[in-house]
Amino acid sequence: MTGQQPFEPPQQPQPPYQQPYQQSYQTPYQQPYPPGPQPRWAEPMDAAQAAALAAQQSAAPVLVAIGDIVCTSQEVITPSGRAPIGGVVWSFTDLTRTSRDIPTWAVVCTVIFVFACLLGLLFLLVKEERTQGSVQIVVQGPGFLHQTQIPVFSVPQLHDLAARVNYARSLSASAASGR
Repeated sequence: MTGQQPFEPPQQPQPPYQQPYQQSYQTPYQQPYPPGPQPRWAEPMDAAQAAALAAQQSAAPVLVAIGDIVCTSQEVITPSGRAPIGGVVWSFTDLTRTSRDIPTWAVVCTVIFVFACLLGLLFLLVKEERTQGSVQIVVQGPGFLHQTQIPVFSVPQLHDLAARVNYARSLSASAASGR
């Protein structure tokens, strides 16, 4: 074993490559999106943002906004895309429940005033209506589907949403008939 030199590691190793964050990748194909900040596709829109987007992208005025769904005289605009208003079908599902209960303040007043006089029991006759839940609105057409769920806290709000969907249905029917 004479003739072999002892192994000595190099003083400063030089990597044959750069760190991944330092490399610039050359792609032979076209990128699908332009460079720069990308749109956020999955973020929900409220009615004001949807109406502003519709007004910005369409020359027709906004006739009705239902959650993140906006209707003009020619098209339905949603975060899922656009569709001609004459070719869509609307669905409205009421998922609310309304209950009548004795409010907490009436029970407390009954306990306090029942010892003063028996008229404190009259507080138990007080009832309070409480509406909880949501409505589901679906608009669909050929190659198009969008669903939104809107929380509801009162009966008038429920009736308002139902009236908006019925107005959108009438817009779809008049556009489909060619008027």
